[in-house]
Amino acid sequence: MQLEFFSAVDTGRARSNNEDAVRVDDAIGLAVLADGMGGYNAGEVASAMAVDCVVDHMARWVAESRSPRDEAEIRQALMAGASHANRTVFDASQSRAEYAGMGTTLVAALFNDDRLWIGHIGDSRAYRWRAGRLEQLSRDHSLLQEQIDAGLLTPEEAVFSMNRNLVTRAVGVEPEVELEIVGHEVRPGDTLLLCSDGLSDMLPDPAIAQVMRANDSLATTAHALIAAANAAGGRDNISVVLVHAKGGAAPTGRAWWPFRRA
Repeated sequence: MQLEFFSAVDTGRARSNNEDAVRVDDAIGLAVLADGMGGYNAGEVASAMAVDCVVDHMARWVAESRSPRDEAEIRQALMAGASHANRTVFDASQSRAEYAGMGTTLVAALFNDDRLWIGHIGDSRAYRWRAGRLEQLSRDHSLLQEQIDAGLLTPEEAVFSMNRNLVTRAVGVEPEVELEIVGHEVRPGDTLLLCSDGLSDMLPDPAIAQVMRANDSLATTAHALIAAANAAGGRDNISVVLVHAKGGAAPTGRAWWPFRRA
């Protein structure tokens, strides 16, 4: 199986600065997205710190560890990367007044042979497009999701809630944070979508699915998703990472991370 990556970021129509950050390391099959929050410029600092910490940690881990690596080792590595990101952002927010109170969401996707590992904190999301069907793989860490889970709101009522942007878990806000990790099977033809809430707040899942269905390349799909979110109001920064799993023999020369950019 081979992977093709594409990412795009847009400031949206309501904001002048960008607090989202994305980073892809296709050599190790990793994509990371973060949506920052905080005072002036602090949100973009937090998100950039988070994605860099996670990607750099995972790249070192792959280079230094022996293969094959089992599920427990993968989970431990992802958790360690998120913990490193959390401590880096938290320490910066405590040591510099202009960064006080900053934090960020985080969603990371790590591919390992025919398995996908999603780790997330906050309300940036992971979706899977498979055989014409869109499925959300992550579950928001938000007050709104807690209200839905408790039966206080229906998903239909949640669309109009005033609490859409209140997250219950974020990177850098507390000294420790828990990364939620879930594993999934990967099949040839699957497309993974990571996005900030600048996309998911503007477009309901059926609208996202319609865009996915109408486009046949990652670049056109990403740009169409951003355009649709802006057409719906573009109230926040919009970030999209798409990863497509292609069938075929793995390229040689890599024992465990057999992926290259298409």
